[in-house]
Amino acid sequence: MGYKVAGIDILQRPIPSVDLPTARYDGLNPGTKLLPAGFQKSPDHRPFRASTIYEKDIEIPLRDGTIIRADVFRPQESEGKVPALVAWSPYGKSGSGLFNLGIVPGRVGVPQSRLSGFESFEAPDPAEWTARGFAIVNVNSRGAFDSQGDIRWFGSGEGRDGHDAIEHLATLPWCSGKIAMVGNSWLAMAQWFIAAEKPPHLTCIAPLEGCSDVYRETLCRGGVPYLSFWAFLAQNGVFGRNQQEDIMSMLEKYPFMNEYWADKRAKFEKISIPAYVLASYSTGLHTIGSFRAFQELPTEHKWLRVHPTQEWHDLYTEECVEDLQRYFDHFLKGVQNQWEKTPKVRVATLRFNEEPEKYHAFQDWPVPDTEYQNLYLYGNGRLLPTAPSDPATRSYQSDSPALQMDTDSEELCFEHTFDERRYIIGYSQAILYMSCAEHDDMDVFVQLRKADANGNILQNINIPRSDLLIQAPDVESINPNKYLGPTGILRASRRRVDPQLSKPHWLLHCHSEDEKVTPGQIVKLEIGIWPTGIVFEAGEKLVLKISGHQMTLAEFEPLRGAFKTGNQGRHIVHIGREYPSHVIVPFTHI
Repeated sequence: MGYKVAGIDILQRPIPSVDLPTARYDGLNPGTKLLPAGFQKSPDHRPFRASTIYEKDIEIPLRDGTIIRADVFRPQESEGKVPALVAWSPYGKSGSGLFNLGIVPGRVGVPQSRLSGFESFEAPDPAEWTARGFAIVNVNSRGAFDSQGDIRWFGSGEGRDGHDAIEHLATLPWCSGKIAMVGNSWLAMAQWFIAAEKPPHLTCIAPLEGCSDVYRETLCRGGVPYLSFWAFLAQNGVFGRNQQEDIMSMLEKYPFMNEYWADKRAKFEKISIPAYVLASYSTGLHTIGSFRAFQELPTEHKWLRVHPTQEWHDLYTEECVEDLQRYFDHFLKGVQNQWEKTPKVRVATLRFNEEPEKYHAFQDWPVPDTEYQNLYLYGNGRLLPTAPSDPATRSYQSDSPALQMDTDSEELCFEHTFDERRYIIGYSQAILYMSCAEHDDMDVFVQLRKADANGNILQNINIPRSDLLIQAPDVESINPNKYLGPTGILRASRRRVDPQLSKPHWLLHCHSEDEKVTPGQIVKLEIGIWPTGIVFEAGEKLVLKISGHQMTLAEFEPLRGAFKTGNQGRHIVHIGREYPSHVIVPFTHI
């Protein structure tokens, strides 16, 4: 029987075989061994600090009879039972799978010697955490490797699987019954759906950067399909013996919001347990989802930390590990360590290739008392706080080739020069009046950039200089390595705003139908720009860029030039009293 969501049949595609060399898989091999203190997987890996019991490929039964597999790492010496930290992933467990930090030149500043090699991708290192009194459970989700079934891509189905796994783990003789989930990216996204199923033994979560609405935030952001990255993931990132959900084909068949896509939007109102929410500006996938999570989670026991680097780098820093231990100690072990006095919101701000400022403490997000200011576009390329009286237009060729290397042409620039130090922290928005004579739709991309006092537009290397494993000029221009600035995307035919889902200062669109644009018709586009935190010194400049292509760097080198749009012809931006195109910018006083 095929898998259904809300009565909708799910299209599937084959999973790449576990027998491929890129799977780095040595097969199903259940058993238990002792990894003594000092044990190393290889001379290049870090040793275990504590003697650790390693249980490989344990069985976890799910409610429909499916058996999935997990590895358990737990301290040999402990005073009684221990809490568990669960890393839920389709990518492979404990060092298997294609993905590891080596896929990025320079390993995002994390040397191999810092890790044991038993960590799942985007998950905590067992060698670190067993010494801190926790068990690490690396789970291969349904359909991954030798876990039975077909891979489910997010949503309530994966949530129910996670519920069953957590409740089974809680019954094991070594487990204290206190369980948390932790991890980056997919490992964070899964937590939203699993926690919403309310497994009784899931005590707290630590989603370390996780998209929370697959359709609106990444796969079809602004109504523009982003198939290249997700196809790359389906073709290269997961392995198994059966089938996987094909969200790319589902988007082609169901291009508008429906119950299937609604099932992949996190239901935060159903999550009541404590949450340690991590966010950054640098990810091209998860930024808005992390901030939305913190805003909408109904629990008072929630904390947001906005770090200034890259998610995989941050995960293994001493700062992150120590912070997470305090959180887990408090909620999983009952340690009275004053964790509850931790500021609710801690925000780092970027200075672009100078030491970031961390952390500014706030009581809420968006930052209270933020001043939202309109900066209006002028025909001469300036951004000013007063609206222009004279009409003007600027245009670009919307269908010019683009490689996402920060060298693409046909990008309009408008700049504002600061006369004093200013902080931009939060959500921005571009209100643009646009037309196209040659086509009935427009895919519009906007980006905020920082320029120095000489007008040079800057890039921010995400890895601290002290941690770089290669020279700064050799850092490859891909999104994990470099942050350019926050972006917004909108297809003109999807411009209708959803008043029920929209929040103050953050608009969401209906995506219920296409409302095509008559060629030459001027339409108002309201484009949300993802949150950021940037410091500007006197003389430095804020630059608004507008184009017909995505302006973030590609996630990986093979994806350069792969982001396709529906654009044709020239896009015209209209300016002046009748068409007051402007950007709304959040200024914070610190």
